[in-house]
Amino acid sequence: MSDEDLMREALRLARQAGEAGEVPVGAVVAMEGEIIGSGRNAPIALHDPTAHAEIAALRAACRHVSNYRLPGATLCVTIEPCVMCAGALVHARIGRLVFGSRDLRFGGVRSKFRLADSDLLNHSVEVVEGVLAADCVLLLQEFFRARRDQ
Repeated sequence: MSDEDLMREALRLARQAGEAGEVPVGAVVAMEGEIIGSGRNAPIALHDPTAHAEIAALRAACRHVSNYRLPGATLCVTIEPCVMCAGALVHARIGRLVFGSRDLRFGGVRSKFRLADSDLLNHSVEVVEGVLAADCVLLLQEFFRARRDQ
């Protein structure tokens, strides 16, 4: 699967999150061309501040391979991961991170911090940004515009 294919699936999940009243973020984990984990934002529904799309996708992927490490896997997410999620990527030994749009307020990979590929840590994640960025940004803008208009 291409990065664009993965992002399209992440966007589908993000739309589901938005329809459920959550900030529309979706994520998938792929290994050897197959999606092995997916998730969408659910902190409101689950009353859990850690219920980010990336964490849900990582948990599902780790269950799929029966390991807490995912070397060689790609995580694709619609928005730049926060510091918590970036740290989880490093702990899981994710090989690649693909994200759509930057998160200028909370981004832990490029915007505020550079956690995923920091030379200070024992693992470095390859980072690809900007995949289907316009679609990712538009989804977030429409979600927040609709909330302001209510």
